Amino acid sequence: MPVAIITGASKGLGRALAEGLAGRGWDLVLDARTAPVLEETARALRAHGTGVVALAGDVTDAAHRAELVAAAAGLGGLDLVVSNASALGAEPLVRLDALPPAGLRAALETNVVAALGLVQEALPLLRASAAGAVVTVSSDAAAEAYETWGGYGASKAALDQLAAVLSVEEPGLRVWAVDPGDMGTDLYAAAVPDDLAPRPVPESVVPGFLELLERRPRSGRYAAPALAGVAK
Repeated sequence: MPVAIITGASKGLGRALAEGLAGRGWDLVLDARTAPVLEETARALRAHGTGVVALAGDVTDAAHRAELVAAAAGLGGLDLVVSNASALGAEPLVRLDALPPAGLRAALETNVVAALGLVQEALPLLRASAAGAVVTVSSDAAAEAYETWGGYGASKAALDQLAAVLSVEEPGLRVWAVDPGDMGTDLYAAAVPDDLAPRPVPESVVPGFLELLERRPRSGRYAAPALAGVAK
């Protein structure tokens, strides 16, 4: 069975992706900071009959990242890393003139530095896979200028650039930066708590992610509207 590591997997998009992969027979290593919620997710996913290892921790911790990769090796290898764990930098979001530098550093540490650290740890196993792939979860805030989204958007723009360079440096892998689009998640609620407008559920974009894995288009950045129509 193929094996994936998914960070930020206890709820929201991370859990939805884990559910989609488990339904297709993937073994999973799941990360999140809140142990009880993560374990509840793992129990639900084990109903698919696949192997699920749930490791609570913080992806900014190098020892925790090494533990995730070791768990994947224990399942037989590693075919996919999904960097989904994200930090906003301020909750709720604020304009740049009020963004604490410490908040920006925290967003960069989680969204960029930790994502790179996990890939570095995982590269030997990914290179050994016949279909090694990396998915970094991006945002339209990485490419568009939205008021109050500057810090978070800057971190996602940096992550997009890392993914682009990684695809050049590791031509044997597929590296996809994916903007899933607007979703109703806890992250969005924390970012803009006064915005109560209904939004698509994370499960609605999972078919697009699965299409990437099935068809394996060239490395690059994909936005949600294009996910269902990717070409080989």
